[in-house]
Amino acid sequence: MVTGGVLCTNCMRLAETAYGMTAGITMNGAPCGARNTRLADGSGMNGDGKHIILADPRGFCAGVDRAIATVQTILKSASPRNGLPPVYVRRQIVHNRHVVDDLAAQGAVFVEELSEIPDDAVAAGVPVVFSAHGVSPQVQAEAKRRGMFIVDATCPLVSKVHREVSRFVREGYEIVYIGHRGHDEAVGVVGESPEHVHLIEHEHDVADLDFQPGQKLVLLTQTTLSVDETAGVVAALKERFDWIEEPPSSDICYATQNRQTAVKTVAEQAQCVVIVGSANSSNSVRLMEVAQEALGRRGRAHRVDDASEMDPSWFDGVETVGVSSGASVPDALVDGVVEALLPLGFSDVSYVETVKENMHFVLPAALRKR
Repeated sequence: MVTGGVLCTNCMRLAETAYGMTAGITMNGAPCGARNTRLADGSGMNGDGKHIILADPRGFCAGVDRAIATVQTILKSASPRNGLPPVYVRRQIVHNRHVVDDLAAQGAVFVEELSEIPDDAVAAGVPVVFSAHGVSPQVQAEAKRRGMFIVDATCPLVSKVHREVSRFVREGYEIVYIGHRGHDEAVGVVGESPEHVHLIEHEHDVADLDFQPGQKLVLLTQTTLSVDETAGVVAALKERFDWIEEPPSSDICYATQNRQTAVKTVAEQAQCVVIVGSANSSNSVRLMEVAQEALGRRGRAHRVDDASEMDPSWFDGVETVGVSSGASVPDALVDGVVEALLPLGFSDVSYVETVKENMHFVLPAALRKR
């Protein structure tokens, strides 16, 4: 049901069930056509108030869900270790400060580098979790040298790109990798073979590359970049190096593309869009950019970590607000945004569904073996 116009997570699930939208799907999500769906009780876009349109899909992807569940599983099963923490996590498990703060409050200790983990914790077998973004072979080697009990929560789609780098280097290729400099995922992938992986971000970076005809050359991309986002760079690469190869299957994460498609559809029906996600979340920032492109001059898109960062003036003269969230954002934070919009007169809540998702990744092997 909907209480006071607030659409909670359970209500959304009930609405989906009522409309028969929980059938099995393919790995990448089966397109079902964008549709603006009212809630199961008949409320929604009924003209009784200003409107909120929720993008669907939004929020947690399978890789993020797996990474968070990995840390939570360790926390729940941990035994006291003479004052040592139950688990260490290298870097943010996912790029969302609320998720990190919540896990830290439960006892997880986050470190930037493995050198921060004391030897007595290593000797005691305290698990060390690698984040969803992956790590370089150098980090893996350091962990092995120190005898750490590693639980690798790298998203399987990111691991796939790591394997591709290793395979292409073995076969004598130079690799052009489209990604964001300094992003944890890009750092890990480039670290597979720094002398053979050439990181570029923008079209103008292509001019700095120097490859000769006949040289084996392949293109790979950061998983959190969409097809639209990389199209210009890919075109520039193919124009200059027309023999460049692409991997057998796309490296683009299904969740990245699906969320951008959904938010674009929502933005086309709104005068303002709010994206929930942290500033260091590549996919959240890009969602805001996609929303702004779709809004054009009709309105503005904003990114917030949570509802407390919203400015009521954003919604002056606005009748319809679109809301979505990055792939590492809990539903509770979106619920908070919806609740914060209620006093501003946004009492009608509906959602636009563009693709169904039913992806699930099992926990890392180290936990399953235990």
